[in-house]
Amino acid sequence: MSVPDLPTMCAALGDPTRWEILTRLGQGPMSASALARVLPVSRQAIGKHLEVLREVGLVEPEQRGREVVHLAVGARLSSLARELDRIGRSWESRLLRIKQLAEQPDRKPPPRP
Repeated sequence: MSVPDLPTMCAALGDPTRWEILTRLGQGPMSASALARVLPVSRQAIGKHLEVLREVGLVEPEQRGREVVHLAVGARLSSLARELDRIGRSWESRLLRIKQLAEQPDRKPPPRP
């Protein structure tokens, strides 16, 4: 996953309905009609949300007989999770360093330029 993809994917997931759709698809494939039955959104709105998720690579359609089901793209989600985890670890490292510096006794701040 390229870094420019990250904000686009996060923006797509910023909508609560799309987040719920992805959560449901993470449990297994579902058709747009099935999603519309369990979510308080019309079938047409579900279709638009699925299109946004498909465009960022988080969902893909699959023809099963006469029905189209939608699946969460596990590899793409794992890539997103790794990138977010990397960012989180970076912040944790910085916060730990700040804590260590703050807890040092008699530490004078560095001179300002």
